[in-house]
Amino acid sequence: MTHSTRIVGALALLFLAGCSSSSEQQTAQLRPLAVKEQVSSIVKKDGGYVVNWAGVLTNSNPWHFGEHVVATVIAKDASGKEVVRLEQPLDAVPPAGSLPFSGEVVASEKPSQVSIAYRPAEWRLAGRIVSAFQPFPISDVMTVRRDDGYLVVGYVGTPYRLPASSLEVTALLRDKDGKLLGGGSTFVDDVGPDSTRRFVMHIESVADTSKIAKAELAARTWGSSSRPYEQLALGGSVPMHTVKPTTAAFAKDRGRQGASAADARP
Repeated sequence: MTHSTRIVGALALLFLAGCSSSSEQQTAQLRPLAVKEQVSSIVKKDGGYVVNWAGVLTNSNPWHFGEHVVATVIAKDASGKEVVRLEQPLDAVPPAGSLPFSGEVVASEKPSQVSIAYRPAEWRLAGRIVSAFQPFPISDVMTVRRDDGYLVVGYVGTPYRLPASSLEVTALLRDKDGKLLGGGSTFVDDVGPDSTRRFVMHIESVADTSKIAKAELAARTWGSSSRPYEQLALGGSVPMHTVKPTTAAFAKDRGRQGASAADARP
């Protein structure tokens, strides 16, 4: 090995060490996901007790996805005995965005208290700016209160050119004051840019459906990795206006005239 080869090798090692140190420092500076709100309820049903939970996680980091987040749900009976322990993998949380989620499980013994803990997120640098990750539009929503639950029906679409292979639609149920009461989720597959897909949720696990005043709906890519969302964003979005104007252009611009040099008002 020549002297110059040794120098080049040493510089390469120093460069890699510097990059690794910079990456670790950047990750350490990221703010953890915050629990904006969460709620749980217990309903007696045939065959046991249904535990329902819902919540919202927020990501205040503008350039990173929060991945591989897991919610651990623990329910205990009146004596403190653990009757439910469930780990729920959550979908990736987009940069400067939020993640509404819900879940349920059946317990054979009656729970009296429910707690939810969260595994810290793993961070992944986003390949696009925040505005590239557009929301999935939801339309024609209908809700029906029933004696045995709450029905939510609607349609979900996509703003992207590439089809979304699987989307998870979540409904957060709130009272007239906006307080979170519970929620439900369902999945819709193969959502393309030229059509919408119908979803149906029959939520039976929220206590006292008479208090429900509205359902707040959101859709997102399914999976704990940011990869599905990234691929859709990198494929580009569908233009909002694609129809050519049929009227002739104005012969003269009728907009406001520019301010003169003497008029410097904003």
